[in-house]
Amino acid sequence: MTSDENKTASLPKRNSRKPAPAQKGSENPAFARSDKSGLKARQAAAKMLAAVVDRKTSLDGMLDATNGNPVYRELNEADRALVRAILNSALRQLPRIEAMIGSLLQTPLPEGARALDHVLVVAAAQILYLDIPDHSAVDLAVEQAQTDPRNKRFASLVNAILRRLSREKKQLLATVGETIPAIPAWFHERLVGYYGAPEAARIADALLTPAAIDVTVKSDAQGWAQRLNGRVLPTGSVRLAGFSGAVPALAGFDDGEWWVQDAAAALPAKLFGALGGKRVVDLCAAPGGKTAQLVLAGATVTALDQSASRLKRLQGNLARLGLQATTQETNMAHFRAEELFDAALLDAPCSSTGTIRRHPDVLWTKGPEDIEKLALLQENLLRHALTLVKPGGLVVFSNCSLDKREGEEVTERVLGDGHCERVAIDPADWPGLEDAITPLGEFRTTPAMIAPQDGFSGGLDGFYAVVLRRKA
Repeated sequence: MTSDENKTASLPKRNSRKPAPAQKGSENPAFARSDKSGLKARQAAAKMLAAVVDRKTSLDGMLDATNGNPVYRELNEADRALVRAILNSALRQLPRIEAMIGSLLQTPLPEGARALDHVLVVAAAQILYLDIPDHSAVDLAVEQAQTDPRNKRFASLVNAILRRLSREKKQLLATVGETIPAIPAWFHERLVGYYGAPEAARIADALLTPAAIDVTVKSDAQGWAQRLNGRVLPTGSVRLAGFSGAVPALAGFDDGEWWVQDAAAALPAKLFGALGGKRVVDLCAAPGGKTAQLVLAGATVTALDQSASRLKRLQGNLARLGLQATTQETNMAHFRAEELFDAALLDAPCSSTGTIRRHPDVLWTKGPEDIEKLALLQENLLRHALTLVKPGGLVVFSNCSLDKREGEEVTERVLGDGHCERVAIDPADWPGLEDAITPLGEFRTTPAMIAPQDGFSGGLDGFYAVVLRRKA
């Protein structure tokens, strides 16, 4: 299952530490290719960067080995890994990269030179953040410009700018790392508005670190932590230590003893309390991590999803885990219950800004207008979810957005209808996560929560969750 089901520690103390610039090698590639294959990889990276930034195309879809972007599929696995590393670094650091390039230009690039801009960004990401020799990045960028009719006349400019960037990178990284947020201005402004400037800076800093792999286990979290070289988090999830191999090769995977799920994503399904013998509907269920949690808790689960392919994936995941649920392909907004349920889980569609550590393209494919549309959709879905449970039944509403317009504000608007009431979450029930529970008794996690410890990375997805009870 995906980590964004996506994904003995305590939350870090609040502090005012400035975000440090990411160090070269943070994406951990070790590629230095100067052959024709290396050029094709850089060309693919530039084309895919343009698709994300200029055309708002999801990176996940383009990176699919079977149905992804054609230029990506043509590459061998080593070059695909290089493209992924370049794109992740470029998208994580794009405002800073563009600021550094801009500081080296005597005049701005001409209008219509977006292809040239992408060539420079791809090369700069390698020079500044990846374990690739600077000369290789520069030489291949110049060759890339020379082979593109749109950029051929700028080849000497590419060479001059990138060589200067290579010489001055330490100074530029130190300066830009303290003055330019790594996230786009529109999102930075929203974070500051919701969380305040110091916390917004901590969140933005945390977004620069790739997410760890967390797993949810059927039982014996401590035992599986030992077997998998992991650490048990306050959420009950097991975090793996710097793992970068094939997940299915790990002990217990084939036996269905655990599944990949970010620690924050594991929280909503745990908020119902005892579920033995109760009927629960999982309204946006695929890929199925939360469905599996509900089944393990003893519920009889009906899992809905409007995507046939995603529902098939859910069914396959449940089969591996040896768990059973009734599945139905349907848009939950049109679903009607023949018999009302005891509880409903609505992990609603959202902007996914809480998952930027693993999906850095989100901030370039989404914007304020998307958040507004999604918040209105969530509001309608939540109202419908409340009609599917018995009077006194519970609805857990959650999503993986950091934007409170998609979380807290949706809840307040629905509570204003008078048809439900909030069931406050007690911080005492969540040792180590007390700071993630708001004064109103809702969960609000951010990537700046959960401190690194003993070789294990910190952080978790940004998540919102609330428990609502339908009134009679």
